[in-house]
Amino acid sequence: MISQSDIPKGEELFTAWLGASRDSSSAQQNSFYTFGFIDNDALSSINATADGMHYTPVDNSQGFWQFSSESTAVNGTPVAQRGNTAIADTGTTLALVSDAVVKALYAAIPGSKYDSTQQGYLIPSDIDVSTLPTFTVDVGGQSFTIQKEDLLYSDVGNGFTYGGVQSRGEQDFDILGDTFLKSVYAVFDQGNKRFGVVQRTGST
Repeated sequence: MISQSDIPKGEELFTAWLGASRDSSSAQQNSFYTFGFIDNDALSSINATADGMHYTPVDNSQGFWQFSSESTAVNGTPVAQRGNTAIADTGTTLALVSDAVVKALYAAIPGSKYDSTQQGYLIPSDIDVSTLPTFTVDVGGQSFTIQKEDLLYSDVGNGFTYGGVQSRGEQDFDILGDTFLKSVYAVFDQGNKRFGVVQRTGST
């Protein structure tokens, strides 16, 4: 679209809003992309403005939207990761992070466990969502909260639910997929080589 000049100079960006049934209004529950503009009506619905968007430079030399992400926190306790980076990816369902972060997160969830058959961490399905830990990830020096409901991904039977945050394995950067993106309005600013986010749910 950019190469065909379908998007004007100075507006070479797209945005992603991934809705969820737990959003506060029916309009916010809809998912959408915009091309060439930021949806100010969407920002207004969460009491935000374009001026309040947090931007961080991206390294796209490998084809990813890669940025600095040096600290996460579980219930306010940081898990430092000096030099760590992350990418934002609408094509990835979960949030995939380092083993140190995964272990810290699930250590704060009573009854959770690693299941080798499921190849991931599981959470008791009957858990009170309000008791789940507050989990934040760093985007270019600013923390954003993942909605607690999104820490629960999919029922796997036997009283357990597959966690929405899992290990990135041998990958050397985090992949912040839909589990993260459902809690923010994201701007992929190709023209300025930067990634923008504003919190939609939870708190910063």
